[in-house]
Amino acid sequence: MSNYGSNYQNIGMSQAMDAGKARSRKSKFIIIGSVVGLLVLAAIGIAVGVTVSNNNKKNASTSGSSSSSSSGSGGNSNTGSTTGGTKSDPNDPSNFTKDPNLHQAFYGMAYTPEGALIEFGCTNTLESVIQDIQLMSQLTKRVRLYGADCNQTAQVLEAITRTNVDMEVFVGIYNVADDNHAAYQRQRDLIKDAISTYGTKHIGGITVGNEFMLNYVTDKAISDVNSADAQVGADILIADIKDAKQMVQDLKLDKAIPVGNSDAGSYFPTTVMEAMDYGLSNVHAWFAHTTATAAAPWVFNFFQETNVSPAALLANKPQMYIAETGWPTKSSDAKNANNGGSDASVPNLQIFLDDFVCKANQDGVRYFFFEMFDEEWKDVKFGGVEGWWGLFNKDRTLKDVKIPTCTSP
Repeated sequence: MSNYGSNYQNIGMSQAMDAGKARSRKSKFIIIGSVVGLLVLAAIGIAVGVTVSNNNKKNASTSGSSSSSSSGSGGNSNTGSTTGGTKSDPNDPSNFTKDPNLHQAFYGMAYTPEGALIEFGCTNTLESVIQDIQLMSQLTKRVRLYGADCNQTAQVLEAITRTNVDMEVFVGIYNVADDNHAAYQRQRDLIKDAISTYGTKHIGGITVGNEFMLNYVTDKAISDVNSADAQVGADILIADIKDAKQMVQDLKLDKAIPVGNSDAGSYFPTTVMEAMDYGLSNVHAWFAHTTATAAAPWVFNFFQETNVSPAALLANKPQMYIAETGWPTKSSDAKNANNGGSDASVPNLQIFLDDFVCKANQDGVRYFFFEMFDEEWKDVKFGGVEGWWGLFNKDRTLKDVKIPTCTSP
């Protein structure tokens, strides 16, 4: 325990739960999109999947478009043809210009391809994903995805193949409690097809569920995630985790792929932890109302006490990761511009970067920084700080921050 231990205890479980509830708004929207879009995916996602999963295809999908920009803050002068980011040989994506302002300081990065939402018609394109992977590969060797809809798993693996970068992907399945496992099965099959096409070389794990239990207990006003009422939801999640493990076993792969779960930090039932190989925990100091200078110590203490220590007591000892942690850089309204401790601002993001990244690397904390890019859809839907957590702007230009000088393991 650090000197921030007493402060952490005072913040307590109630604030941790409030933090999770605040993050759950985007999860509920994605759930709605998944349910509403089942039939849309059948026509769009599968067709896109067939196209992208062919490694020899030369042309990218053109089902959507990306924003364009040729400049940005923070001294990132490299620009691509359709988005800010990198210049590359159009005939060889593995030949791209590196930005001298970037290096692999981060253990991992949270990422969703732009437009990879059923609700918006799956407008993600392979061209944009390739440019994102070129950029991310200069910052990290690991990336986590939240779901598999819109064929994003195959697009990311195809982009890694074409760019020839050293990148490990924790693919995701966004499952839903009340659809009789339909969303889970749909995404499981997309991941299965992607593994069959690309193999296991670049896959670090399969994450089943994102804030599943947070949404389940919040929707049903259940206060105890380990209660009998909550176990009804946990059983749904556990069934999907076990099914994913069986899918991996049936594929008879050349290496084992661990199967895990992701949720808000306080929402891992013991029974779910016992079923998973690893856990991804969302730990946001912003929603616990800390100052920017207290944020990194709060994250470390919360993660150790709420996730790492309990997991170590279980027979299966699941490996715990921080799934999301970061600091927002602005708010779309004045009401949410300050969390009660500090402002949402680029200078405060810099403070968090300086305090968190190198210490996490030094201490062996496995984390996925939240997040790679600002996401416009969250701002449109939710307002406040929701769309402004990116290290980069929406146009793929680096914000006015300096990447910490350390290098991730």
